[in-house]
Formats: sequence, structure tokens, C-alpha cells
Amino acid sequence: MQKPYGYAGHMAEVTVSGLRVIREIALSGSFTAAARLLGYSQPAISRQVAAMEAAAGYPLFIREPRGVRVSAAGAVVVEHAGRVLASVDALRQDLSVLGDRLAGRVKLGVFPAAMAVLAPRALALLRTEHPGLAVSLSEAATPSLLRQLRAGRLAVAVIGAGAGLPGYDLDGLTRQVVLAGHLRVAVPHGHRLATAAVVPVAELAGETWIAGDDSAGDPQFGAWPTLANPVIAYTSRSWPARFGLVAAGLGICLVPEVAALSVPADVATVGVDDPGWPGRVTVAVARHRPSAEAAAVMDALREAGAGIRGDIQLRHAL
Repeated sequence: MQKPYGYAGHMAEVTVSGLRVIREIALSGSFTAAARLLGYSQPAISRQVAAMEAAAGYPLFIREPRGVRVSAAGAVVVEHAGRVLASVDALRQDLSVLGDRLAGRVKLGVFPAAMAVLAPRALALLRTEHPGLAVSLSEAATPSLLRQLRAGRLAVAVIGAGAGLPGYDLDGLTRQVVLAGHLRVAVPHGHRLATAAVVPVAELAGETWIAGDDSAGDPQFGAWPTLANPVIAYTSRSWPARFGLVAAGLGICLVPEVAALSVPADVATVGVDDPGWPGRVTVAVARHRPSAEAAAVMDALREAGAGIRGDIQLRHAL
């Protein structure tokens, strides 16, 4: 019987690094691309492939003029590699819990506009960086969040602060700005302002507005703050409803930068140049001398806020 390719009397060792290399070559279609993506030299990639082919006993790739394709044996290895590498990554995450001193439960409360993008991104970061930390999430208006924080029912609250909002009592609380974001205007695609990155505030004169419903007494987003006598066509407490009204061409609405990435595909957001508007910030607040768990949540919020600002700038640079 003909011995298989690379047969040496016994099966050589299959390694995790070798599996990673084989899978990357299969996905990228070439040794060169895999070397670049994994940070290996070309000779190192070739050595890994040779070792894995010796271990398998068969050639794993068929060399072609413009790259490589996996052989039948290579397809089997790639299929197993995906499962093995996923298990290895899960093992590393489980082991990281042992070295992470942060564990237990912590409660985070956010105002509605921060629920769509900021809070989910921060929770995803915490799951990766502190997998032993269980974070519960609740949504409420800023006054309610501050009452819960002072009563000890929340470890961290995310609030909006700045021009046009009440002067909340933050004495004795630890504060950290997580996003010095501006207000933007949501308009339907096809609107005369939809393709602009930034417009002067004068361009908003005469527009019809969709505003938040303030019947419950909580602060809401209305028309652009410095406009005189704006026309409010509809009000709604729900962000999806406001965006739906905008998408239907029934008006435009304010959207804070912290929520700008959550607008639906048929809605665009536009920056506004208004020297008379000092702006607002999104702030994470905790009690004096926050616990390590609360501090980790605040750090994740700040990192998520930086990512939001970067993504907005990138979106409007394209």
C-alpha cells in the first residue's frame, strides 16, 4: 500500500499555531496574505504548513499560479480547526476569569438616548475585559437615575448634562465625561440637507420638527434649541417612532451624538454649526470613591464613547 504524503512512521504533532495558520491560509487564499494577517514571515508560514502536512499525512493545499486552494484533506483540517480554535479561545477566556479580581454584580442605569449604542458597546467591552463581572442594565430619565444612585440602587448612572437641561445636583458624586457629543439633526434620505456633513443653523429655519413628548415632566428633545418659534408637527416619547416619522418625511428631529449611530437606514444625521449653542455632554456618575467594579464600568463607558465619536467621524468622512 502506498504510504500517504509525508508519512514518517507515526503522526507528527498537530499544533494550535499550525491550525491557526492553515485556517488563515484557507480564508485568505494565499500564504502571503496569511503571513501578513498573522504577523509571520513567509518562511515561518511555509514551515508551519510543512509541519501540519507531515502531521496530517496528506497535502493540505493545492498550489496554483495565483494562490492556493485547500485539498480534500485540507478541508477536513480547516473544519476541525474552526472548532478547536474556538475552544482554545473559550479556554483562555475562562482562565482569564481566575486572574480578574472583578466579580459579582453591578447595576448600571442610563438615560434613554444612551441605551441604543453606548450602553451595549460598554457591556460588550466589560464582557471581554471582566467576564466575571455581571452587569445589570436599566433605563430611566436622568432625575430618576440620580435618585436611584444616591439611594444605592445603582452603582453607575449615565446622564446628559449641559445647556438646556436642569442643573442637576451632582455634589459629592464622582463624574466622568464619556462623550462630549453634540446634538445632530435627523433628516430623511432625499432631504435637501441629507448629504451635508455640517450645516449652519440658519439652514434649519422653516423646518417642521418631531419632538419628544414631555407630558411626564422629564426633559425631552424638542426643536433645535436656538431657533425662534419652531413648528412642532408631532411628539413621541419613543425614539423608533420619532425616526419613523422622520423617515416618512413628516419632519426632522434632534438626535444626540450618543444615539446617532442607531438611526435606521432611511434616515441620515447632520451636524449643525451654531456658535450660540454651548452643547451638552454625556456623563457617567457614581457615588464618592466608587468601587473597583463601578470604576471598571465607567472606564468601559468612556472607551465606548470614544469609539462612537470615531465611528461618527469615519462615517461622515466617507
